Amino acid sequence: MRIKDVSEATGVPVDTIRHYEKAGLLPAPARGGNNYRRYTDAEVQRLRFIRNCRSLDMSLDEVRPLLEFLDHPQADCSKVDAVIEGHLAHVRERLASLQVLERQLELLTQVCGPQRAHELCGIVMALSKDAPGGLPPTGRGVHTT
Repeated sequence: MRIKDVSEATGVPVDTIRHYEKAGLLPAPARGGNNYRRYTDAEVQRLRFIRNCRSLDMSLDEVRPLLEFLDHPQADCSKVDAVIEGHLAHVRERLASLQVLERQLELLTQVCGPQRAHELCGIVMALSKDAPGGLPPTGRGVHTT
């Protein structure tokens, strides 16, 4: 399969496939006489594995030991367990941080009165202070829209 076909089959963008190759997560594929990359079914399956890990929000550094185990299935799976446990702890930390953020936003919705003039808007006034809602900033996450 060519890279475009692999991208369509897996839903992984071409640039991401190339990035995974450069990062060493995917082996460099064979090339045809026209110098196009030629992927095997095994490489497509490996890419699906990586995509599934990424859909669980795993970092590439977390994916690497899972791929090592995939390549050496006779190995002890304690590294796999440790990666998943570490990722779960990270997810729980993020959830706690999001709960703090939720409380801050709920408090902000309560400070706005019926006036809608800019200078009287409780939300704008609260956001102009050091710590909205009297809670310490979480310092986590970036909303990019």
